[in-house]
Amino acid sequence: MKKLTPKATLWLVLILVMVWGINWPLTKLALPDTPPLFFSGIRTLLGGLILLLFALRHRETLRLRQNGWTYLVLAIFNIAGYYGLQTVGLRYLPAGLFSTLVFLQPILLGLFSWLWLGERMFPMKVIGLVLGFGGVIVISSGGMAGHLSVLGIVLGLASGLCWALGTIYMKKKSKQLDSIWAVTMQLILGGIMLNGVGFATEKWSDIHWTNSFIAILLFISMFVIAMGWMIYFKLIDNGDAGTVGSYTFLIPVLSTIFSMVILKESLTLTFVAGLVLIAGSVYLVNTASPGKRGNRSLKTDEAKSCPNA
Repeated sequence: MKKLTPKATLWLVLILVMVWGINWPLTKLALPDTPPLFFSGIRTLLGGLILLLFALRHRETLRLRQNGWTYLVLAIFNIAGYYGLQTVGLRYLPAGLFSTLVFLQPILLGLFSWLWLGERMFPMKVIGLVLGFGGVIVISSGGMAGHLSVLGIVLGLASGLCWALGTIYMKKKSKQLDSIWAVTMQLILGGIMLNGVGFATEKWSDIHWTNSFIAILLFISMFVIAMGWMIYFKLIDNGDAGTVGSYTFLIPVLSTIFSMVILKESLTLTFVAGLVLIAGSVYLVNTASPGKRGNRSLKTDEAKSCPNA
């Protein structure tokens, strides 16, 4: 396989962070035209079907009988839980704030890895956890202009929690899974789950198939979910998972900027202070390691988790 040049790697990382950052305000923009669970189910199912075209080239690594239960558990946490709670929660909070809460996932991941996987807790990780907790307190105390919904905050944290738990489970099963099949199957299974719950609790007729809604749906399915994770795996295969991990702290920041431009959301200095704390927290948690080699190994394992853009 041809190795990526540093310039190509940088461009791919920038594209990845940009599409995952713009996902949040675009999702909020689409919600008036669709029930949230149907929107989550349709976009993840479409993304999974797109990835299926690539995964079918490696049919032998699917191993459905061996990995079927694992795919199902990953779908419950990383798709049904993460995307379902995310899309519902965006109805209660500004997109920039909500994405910031969800991207506490690396902080939760650091804590769970220490508790359940026996990974060492380095001083910089501890500092990162403290910063992240402080950032949540600052933002939850009224960082965004206007009313803050307690339910929205809970849904945002719960969404990040599901992603963290799914990542831990993925790390425990990573040796037996092919990355492309793991993501493809959980997207398809999770999309089916979300659409099933949608049919039970929502009305398909409530979807307004406007041109703007269709455009956002296709963009998110193709670029945020399918293309975004294809790029991610390309970077991982080229040994650049550590680089990707070190840039994930930019996603909630870019989400806030895009939300200000697209949704005309406003913010206060208190929100900026909380955002800086959380950004610093995620950065420290992702980069804390006793050595470069160990850090890269950890990032590679974490990166095999579900799409969490």
